[in-house]
Amino acid sequence: MVIFTIILGLILFIVGTLLKSNASPMSKYSAFFKVAAALIIALGLFSSMFKQIDAGNVGVKSLYGSVEKDILQSGLHIINPLVDVTNFDIQTQNYTMSAIHSEGAQEGDDAIRVLSNDGLEVVIDLTVLYRISPNDAPKIFKQIGINYADKIVRPVTRTRIRDNAVYYDAVALYSTKRNEFQQRIFKSIEDDFKSRGLILEQLLIRNINLPASVKTTIESKINAEQEAQKMQFVLQKEKQEAERKRVEAQGIADYQRIISTGLSDKQLQYEQIKAQKELAASPNTKIIFMNSKGNAPVIISDK
Repeated sequence: MVIFTIILGLILFIVGTLLKSNASPMSKYSAFFKVAAALIIALGLFSSMFKQIDAGNVGVKSLYGSVEKDILQSGLHIINPLVDVTNFDIQTQNYTMSAIHSEGAQEGDDAIRVLSNDGLEVVIDLTVLYRISPNDAPKIFKQIGINYADKIVRPVTRTRIRDNAVYYDAVALYSTKRNEFQQRIFKSIEDDFKSRGLILEQLLIRNINLPASVKTTIESKINAEQEAQKMQFVLQKEKQEAERKRVEAQGIADYQRIISTGLSDKQLQYEQIKAQKELAASPNTKIIFMNSKGNAPVIISDK
């Protein structure tokens, strides 16, 4: 912008000078053009001295292609009007590579296809959370440029995932080794980013898709394991029930043994007489049958 105002001011100054040198009716406006040129140049230089950096950004200064090492923090600054300032976002950014159209950073199917240790193709959806190191913004601007996402984030991430996927088979990536794989690629990508002025915050494996045949095999295995666990539960329950019945039977046997060994004939006869008295006292009892000592029945009637 400052270059434009300076050029415009110089044009007006040249026009004013040419008008003064010519003996024409317009020569009287020569002074006006010169004053206007001076005002435009002064206004352009003055306005270019002030530069505002928004929150979450830093400014990188460059003068005729030479990048300065110091940066401008957020706020209002007074700078050389000839210096060009490029803003860099230092907040958390994300780069998503997904098989779902219009969901990732690029249109279409942008998922990462890798070969596992057992030679199967695995499709990985991934999101990278990262940010720019503020002090490294001048280096990024000088060595990479403002399109660092396409030049560094995307190719480095895809390459490191492919390099590390070959250490795992497809089923392990899908199930037991997923967290280990994520930590491994995080470390390798973090080192690459750091050397280029980027800070890797988090690596999110959103989805891992296996070939249909492998997925069917895994699902069958999971169903078989669930059935086995269910059967173990049933067997355990049956064992507990059998143990309960055994304890109950043992208790009944112990009770019968105690009764048979602990009661005499006289005591049993006494208990029988007591029971018969209670029956005789009942208003509903009319006839009572008893056995005598000779086992002959004795009938007592209240009629």
